Order: sequence, then structure tokens, then C-alpha cells
Amino acid sequence: MRIFFHCSVGVGFLVSALLAGTTASAQSASFTASYSGNGGSSSSCSTSYNIMGKEPTSGTHPVFIWTVGTGESYTDELSTTFVNAMVSRGFVAASVQYNSGTFGSGTTLSRRAKCIYDASSTASAVSKLCARATADCSKGVVVAGLSQGSIMADLARNFDARVRAAYGTGDGVKYSIYDLNSVVANGNRSLPSDRLRVINGNRDTFLAGSDQTRTSNQKLTGFNCGSTALSCLQPNGSGWYIVSDTQVQDGQADHCYMLVGGCTSPTGNDPNWVNGAEPWSMNPNLDWLASFTTP
Repeated sequence: MRIFFHCSVGVGFLVSALLAGTTASAQSASFTASYSGNGGSSSSCSTSYNIMGKEPTSGTHPVFIWTVGTGESYTDELSTTFVNAMVSRGFVAASVQYNSGTFGSGTTLSRRAKCIYDASSTASAVSKLCARATADCSKGVVVAGLSQGSIMADLARNFDARVRAAYGTGDGVKYSIYDLNSVVANGNRSLPSDRLRVINGNRDTFLAGSDQTRTSNQKLTGFNCGSTALSCLQPNGSGWYIVSDTQVQDGQADHCYMLVGGCTSPTGNDPNWVNGAEPWSMNPNLDWLASFTTP
């Protein structure tokens, strides 16, 4: 069982997104690495964690980093799907393991994020990836995550100015008893909201609130499109979108709407998410991320 604790798009964006989706490398190779992460209650980055990734076999490329939700494996099907999708777009793409076994306060999650994204440390995950022969982080770093992993993505630019955009799923400002407004709400993190795209399910019970995550989305991004809006995507594709039950195969747009069976009983990726072309589907979101980098 998996346990978690946790407007319209302009023409210019559409053109750049389509171009980004066509920069796929013909060949790629798998790799593994390790970095020094935060493994406990201290602020130190002294615990070894793993990195799983793929990279094009020639040239130099921007970097993509994925972080899983609470209790998830960095090598699971969803992680592999993200890595494969982004290497096909011409990225050095990686899923980064971290201390995701428990949730925590804003201070705790910030410590974990720093160990992943600290550009000033050669032992961080981002530094390890940017040092690869096929990587050129001056072309940009983009990030994505689920639940606790989305908080890692939201905070990434706090520690590395090369992070250009983030895509969050199950992404919010409050999870049960943990109020994260002070660290991730609009204006309280380094990543500007016009570089953040949040896609949450209308039946997400992990994010505090009873309005289909709308209030949380508004606080996280700063974008308010009214009390009934399901989409508040901005002209450049940033903003937020609420997935409806009718859009997913199992009829439950929950915290893990991209998985058939949700967080607790998943049987695989939702085909409408992984293959679809709607704003909540995987490919439009990854194309949006890619549009902020240099091929």
C-alpha cells in the first residue's frame, strides 16, 4: 500500500512547446549516481542517496529532475515514465532519491530540498547531474514532483538560480497538520509563479480544504480565477488546473490522479494522463517545462 501524508494558453507558448517536444535525441543511455542528502533531523547533507537517470549519447543538454511523493520509490513506474519522457525531449533526465519516508514542517522539507538543489555544493544532486559530460546546466534546469516531491520542486530555485520552471502534482500549501505557506506560497519562495504549473485533482483529500484544492492553488500560485474555475492557466502556461473525475480512467481524480487506482492501489499510469493532449496530461506539461530551456 502506498501511504501519502502530505484561462488560455498563448500562441507563443504553444509554438515553443511544440518545438520543445520535437528535440528528442535518437539514442540514450541509462546511468546511476549518488549524492549527499539530508537523512535526519539535522541540517547537514551527509547521507548518501541514489540517482537514476537517462541521457542522450551525444551533445550537451539541459537537465530535468523528478522527485517522488512520500513513501514512493525513485525507480517506480511513474519515475521511469518521467525520465523516459524527458530524455526523449533531449534532456539529461533523472529521478532523485531523498528522505521521503516521512513528511515534515517547512523547515524539514527545505533542508531536504537544499541537499538536492544546492548549486554551491559539489555533493548535491543537481551538481552531480550538471557535472555529467552530456549536461549543460547553462541551458537550464527544470523540475517536477508529486506531493512531497512537488514541494522539493517548488523550493528548487531557492538553492539554484539555474532552475527555470517547475511542474507540481498533488502540490499545495498545507498537508494535514503541516502548514507550508511560509515556505512555498506565492512570494515566499524564489521560483516566480509565472514559472510554476500546478495540476491537482478535484478529489484530492491530502491537501487541506474542501473546495477541490482551489484555495490551495490560489495561495500557492497567486492566481485567482474565481470561486468556480477549474482552470487558471495563464497566457504562458503557468498557473493551475483542477482535474475532474470524468477525465481519469478510474473516475477518481485524487491525489494520485495520474495512476489508475490512486495512491493506495495503483495498477499503472492513467492512459488519459500519459497519452492525452489535455492541459492536465503529462505531455503538455513536460512540453511546457521544456519550453523554458535551450535545446
